[in-house]
Amino acid sequence: MENIYENDEHKNCIKSNERDAGTEDKDTIESQKLSFIQTEAKARHFGGNRRFVLSTVSLGLMCVLLVIGIIVQHHKLTAERDLLKMSYMDIVKEYNQTISRLQVNYSDQTIAKDRLQSSFNSLNQTNLELETSINSLTAEKNQLQRNYDSLNQKKLELETSINSLTAEKNQLQRNYDSLNQKKLELETSINSLTAEKNQLQRNYDSLNQKKLELESKINSSCDEHKKKQVWFFISSEEKSWSDSRQYCRDHGGDLVIINTEEKQRYISSLEKGRVWIGLSDIEKEGNMKWVDNSPLTKGFWDTNEPNDDQGNEDCVEVLSSKSSLNNWNDFPCSEKRKWICEN
Repeated sequence: MENIYENDEHKNCIKSNERDAGTEDKDTIESQKLSFIQTEAKARHFGGNRRFVLSTVSLGLMCVLLVIGIIVQHHKLTAERDLLKMSYMDIVKEYNQTISRLQVNYSDQTIAKDRLQSSFNSLNQTNLELETSINSLTAEKNQLQRNYDSLNQKKLELETSINSLTAEKNQLQRNYDSLNQKKLELETSINSLTAEKNQLQRNYDSLNQKKLELESKINSSCDEHKKKQVWFFISSEEKSWSDSRQYCRDHGGDLVIINTEEKQRYISSLEKGRVWIGLSDIEKEGNMKWVDNSPLTKGFWDTNEPNDDQGNEDCVEVLSSKSSLNNWNDFPCSEKRKWICEN
């Protein structure tokens, strides 16, 4: 019974030691268990051997001393652990404070960097704008220089033109004075010509009177060969030479034939315009014939006529506005004119 009690007590001691020591010295506890088992086996083998009991007590005392040592070591380690824990907390706190300061510093540096970057970008943009402005101003300056040179050139040209115009103005003034003098002379000439015109008008009236007398003689004369009275017809419309002749033939006559100076004067007095007469070189250029196929023996041509201008003037007209004895003109037959018929 005493051995069993000692064994139970020894087991409780071991369990208490295990609870106190925890997991800090597992190898030592395992060794104690092994020694206890060996001691127990010996005690059972030898029964109530006194020596074995003493050994067991000694072993228990050693276990107690060992447990006490373990407990002391545990408290020492716990104190060191608490000290280390406190040191660790301080370190962690200081670390966290350092991290916070670094984060604040980092944020400040980041903000400062962003500001510097923004300032750099702004300065870069300003630099680009300044370069653009400088290039633009340089181009404007060059353009203004070219404009100035152009204006200076134009100024010189204008000065030259002004000098030239001044000279022309002076020349025109001299010409004006000369023309004014000529105007006075022309006015004098006009007055003289007016007097001459009045004299010519009187002469014309006298000639017109003679013309009327001649017309009366012509209208009352009889054709010696045909023994019938001659009549003349002056158109109020205009036709080509061929259509004019056809009109005369349709009315029993033909375009007028002029073979005397008296008849020429009379025909010229009938119409103050341009009229066809019965003369042409349609059949052969340069061979003028009357409508009765008789050749031209005497003509009353205007100056430099006939000239067959452009090779297309084959019919003859009378320009009554000109001198009565020099007013024939060859003209294209297709042109439209008034005409004079005779029977």
